[in-house]
Parts: sequence; C-alpha cells; structure tokens
Amino acid sequence: MPVTIRKLHPLFVGEVTGVDLTKPVSPDDAIAIERGMDDYAVLIFPKQDITDEQQLAFAQNFGERENRKGGSVTKKEDYRLTSGLADVSNLGKDGKPLPKDSRTHLFNLGNCLWHSDSSFRPIPAKFSLLSARVVNPKGGNTEFADMRAAYDALDGDAKAEIEDMICEHSLMTSRGALGFLDYTDEEKEMFKPVLQRLVRTHPVHGRKSLYLSSHAGAIQGMSVPEARVLLRDLNEHATQPQFVYVHKWTLHDLVMWDNRQTMHRVRRYDQSQPRDMRRATVAGNAPTVAQQAAE
Repeated sequence: MPVTIRKLHPLFVGEVTGVDLTKPVSPDDAIAIERGMDDYAVLIFPKQDITDEQQLAFAQNFGERENRKGGSVTKKEDYRLTSGLADVSNLGKDGKPLPKDSRTHLFNLGNCLWHSDSSFRPIPAKFSLLSARVVNPKGGNTEFADMRAAYDALDGDAKAEIEDMICEHSLMTSRGALGFLDYTDEEKEMFKPVLQRLVRTHPVHGRKSLYLSSHAGAIQGMSVPEARVLLRDLNEHATQPQFVYVHKWTLHDLVMWDNRQTMHRVRRYDQSQPRDMRRATVAGNAPTVAQQAAE
C-alpha cells in the first residue's frame, strides 16, 4: 500500500496512511514523507505503537539526530529516558507525575508558549517527531501555526520592514516570561542567546515564513521594549485561528512537524495524571545567520 496523505486543514497538515513505523521505511516511502513535510509542514501518523528504537530509526531517514544537551535544566542523572529521545512528559525518573514545585516541571511549562523547537541553538532543529505513549485524559492538545501562511498574509510594508531583521533567542527568555528566573552560572552560559533570522526561506520550495518563538526576546538594532512590541504583534498575527491546527491526541499518534515552517504549543492539562510523550529531533544542517551567538 503506497504512502497516502490526506489534507486536514485548508492551509497545511496532512494525515499519513500506508506506512507501518514498526518496520523499516523504504527509501521511496521516506522520500514521499519528506516531500509531504515540505508541502504540509505537519504530518499525523495515527495508530503507530512504536518503541523508542523504532521512533529513532524512523527519524534518521530525514537527517542526523540532534544532540539534546543544553535544552533542559534536568540533570543527566535524573533523566527518565536513556534511549536518546527527548522526554516531553510530566513524569520523573520514578515514572510518576513530577511534583508541582519540581524545577523540571516549572521549566517545562515553557512548552505551553508558542515556540519553534531548538530556535535557542545556533543551528536550529529541522524536524520534530512526537509519539504519544500515554495520553492525558484532560487537556494537552498541541496547536500548530503555519508560519508560511502567516508571512504571506502580511502587507508589503511589513514584509519589507522585517526582511533582514536578526533576533536573539534564548531559553531564559521563554522561561523568564513565566517567572522562571533562577539559573546556575553553568545554565546561564548554556542558555546564552543565539542569533536567528526573523524571516526564513525554505531550502526546497523557496517559500518564506516568519521565524518566531517565545525564545525570541530582542532584535538587533532595536531597543528591547520596541523589539518585544513588534515580536508580540507578529506572534498575535501568526497565531490567528485561520493559521492554526489543533491536534487532539489519541494513544500512539506520532506527529511530525517542520520547525522551519511552523510554531507549536501544548495546552494546559491535568498535571496530576501521567502524560508520556517522547520526541525525536532531526538536527538542522546550517545556521540561519553566519553569527553563532549573540554577545
């Protein structure tokens, strides 16, 4: 059965059938899926009861695995997962929901803000692949915004104004917006701001998109208040309902998205109940600007 993609939203998002991710994906199917990612930016793979190893193997069809170091305040000895997947759950090493005053829990609440994965890295992520192993009974939808359509909807003056703007991205910006301000010296060094273009051009089809994220807190050549007003305006524009798809998770869904063309956020859910989500991240292959870090 060939790979088939059914469009779920007027602008983007496709549902994929005809592939079993418990088995190696053929080269032809991998090409078809990557082309689907270029077109749809978000792909839904329902009913994929996969292991961590199968998830990682599938992700590696699309590039190298991203090194997850520097994306969390969780110490390595406290990791729940040792397979190489990123832990996007609300669970501790003991498998139980994290206490509400847990530093990891408070830091992870930043995922409720609109963001693009790893925009805080000098070379940001290409694809993310999130697998639902335990679905929370209340809340926890993930929303996606089409940043290509959002860019297209800007008027000509706005496009000209932002075309060459360079932003500073840091995990301390997104977490600081929620009042998480306590970092060790090592963490401050790890989370130093990096530079990203505000407008990106897709390397395959050439469409431009807004490159926004809650991690963005400054724009070179502007005062911080002025920059944050502009970024807030652009975020409000880009997350209007017509640009957004809401995914309601079903057990064993795998959702794959292109961080170069979308933003996403998780909605609040019952933190007293387990939610086990595991992410494979495909590394990007180039910075968006030549500079590697904001001084």
